[in-house]
Amino acid sequence: MNAAQGNERSAYAAAGLTLLVWSSSYAAITYCLQAFSPGELALLRFSVASLLLLALTAVGVIKLPPRRDWPALIVLGLIGNTAYQLCLIYGMTRLSAGAASVVISTVPSVTAVLAMLRLKEHLGRRAVLGLGIAFAGTLLVTLGRGHEIHFEPIAFLVFVAVLCSSIYFVWQKPLFARSNPLTISAASIFTGTLGFIPFGLDLPAKLAHVPGPQLLTALYLGVVPTVVGYLCWSFALSRAPASRVTSFLYLQPLFACAIAWVWLKEIPTWLTVVGGTLAIVGVVLATTRFTPPALWRRRVPADCVTAPES
Repeated sequence: MNAAQGNERSAYAAAGLTLLVWSSSYAAITYCLQAFSPGELALLRFSVASLLLLALTAVGVIKLPPRRDWPALIVLGLIGNTAYQLCLIYGMTRLSAGAASVVISTVPSVTAVLAMLRLKEHLGRRAVLGLGIAFAGTLLVTLGRGHEIHFEPIAFLVFVAVLCSSIYFVWQKPLFARSNPLTISAASIFTGTLGFIPFGLDLPAKLAHVPGPQLLTALYLGVVPTVVGYLCWSFALSRAPASRVTSFLYLQPLFACAIAWVWLKEIPTWLTVVGGTLAIVGVVLATTRFTPPALWRRRVPADCVTAPES
């Protein structure tokens, strides 16, 4: 095995680990909501992540971005972390962990569409068809409570989370010319954490009464999916083609449903299964292209079409 093959194998191992820990976060959020409000959980999780990232910054592992990029990073942090997390977690008070993971799996296709629109490119029939199928699938999942169609207005906040995440990924792309993805992620987490403060003012008092299992799970969310997940993801993208690495994310709903089944005894309904299948098919159609290499030069870069952990 040569060095290039070794790099790719280590990259795929890192991507697989990222897939596992990001998938686990959906069940972990559902579990923590038994003890925390959405705002409290988000503030605790990101405060822990920010402290760890600050430590890595202090020892030089992570470099701070240039000063001129901070205004954009503040806005992106508030959209891609604060708004995204609050919409997702509030939505998960009505959606199961598996169902939420299915809706979030549409981030790559929405990101691809926004990126093409921003580049003033024609939106192909394949992308339109894929987006339509993915939306139909996620709509079925969102409306499906138990084994019946049931309208839950709060659950639609997860769709807002998808849009927030997609805006974050598309508009952060120009910043990569001066900073690496890990630096951008760390800076946006720092600014996003500050945005959670008004929603988690009761957290200090709550910590004295939270059961140990939920507290440890919240700390897990801050350390593993948020920090370790991003470190592994950045490592994977640096060692293997981004298109292959991001393909791992198509499996996230499957892993998330399996983890929620084992951990929370959450059994997917037929609506979740059917809708999830449609969503994944739609994402694949919208984000994969069969075009000659020359046409890829003005297409959406593969590392832009990604998905956040929950």
